[in-house]
Amino acid sequence: MAQGFTQDYVLGSPVRNVVSILLFMTVVIIGATIAFMGAGWSFADAIYMVLLTVYTVGYGEVRPIDTPYLHAVTIGTMVLGCTGMILLTSALVQLFTVVQLRQLLSPNRMHAKIDKLSSHVIVCGYGRIGMMLAKDLATGGTPLVVLERDARRIDEAEAAGHLALSGDATEEQVLLSAGIDRARALATVLPDDAANVFITLTARNLAPAIEIIARGEAPATESKLRHAGANHVVLPTHIGAERIARMLLYPESRAARDAAAAQAEQALDGIGLGLETLVVGPRSAAVNCTVQEAERRGGGAFLIARLVRDAGIVDRPLPGERIRTGDQLMIVARDPAAAARVLVAPSGAIRIGRNTF
Repeated sequence: MAQGFTQDYVLGSPVRNVVSILLFMTVVIIGATIAFMGAGWSFADAIYMVLLTVYTVGYGEVRPIDTPYLHAVTIGTMVLGCTGMILLTSALVQLFTVVQLRQLLSPNRMHAKIDKLSSHVIVCGYGRIGMMLAKDLATGGTPLVVLERDARRIDEAEAAGHLALSGDATEEQVLLSAGIDRARALATVLPDDAANVFITLTARNLAPAIEIIARGEAPATESKLRHAGANHVVLPTHIGAERIARMLLYPESRAARDAAAAQAEQALDGIGLGLETLVVGPRSAAVNCTVQEAERRGGGAFLIARLVRDAGIVDRPLPGERIRTGDQLMIVARDPAAAARVLVAPSGAIRIGRNTF
């Protein structure tokens, strides 16, 4: 019973009615035209007579209706055609009414749901990052509101089950409509740095205590976003490049991690550390160094947590343990690049552009 009151069902019903009646009218017009042509009429005279009859214009008969056959065809065309046109007009009126009601009621219903929210998250922008963010938040049971200017993306957000408002998040009224005064956090993830800065400024002015997480494209934007009031700044391009660099610097990491190491890495990521695995090459500057000396060279950038060699696995190797060619090291790294300079790079620094390896 509840299904009969869903929006899609209510809107779909008049659409189906219009399509069904149009098909019925097409059959009636084609059938009547063929019937008149069967009496020797030309196609032009037949279709003209049928349309005059169906639309009840009554301009007059193009040919005499003087046989029982023509009387029957004309009566059938009047009964079926006029009835069909009445039904078609009614279905069109119903369709237009439902569409207008939907446009009128949908925003009000959306605002009513948003007005009931508290401690929710406002997601500004429903692009690639916004879409993934909203999905993860919803999966985690966090209430959220999506703000987006693009009507197509609004439809996509609603289809995904999110509360969504159409509007420019840089405007105060739009943020107020999203309940920023009751929200726990705001994430602005637009691909436009200037827009993210302006949204951050506006949101901080409206809600001084709210947590703001902002996306930045250019590294120079980070300081601007923080000055604007962002608590955290995420640079997707920088994160992606760093991750690729780690995969290239530590190719063995992908194959050597076991389930326990993967769980440990996830925990370490939460506090800004990474768990990496590497094999010491014959030209590495770390060959014949002690564990203590290698860690000292790194200046606290990493700790050697495990050492694997032919003789077996050495967990928490002693400070005096020497590193040999072919040793597989599992390290906890705060700065993977600094760790690579000590453990992966050959003896002597290699300078490429502004970077030293």
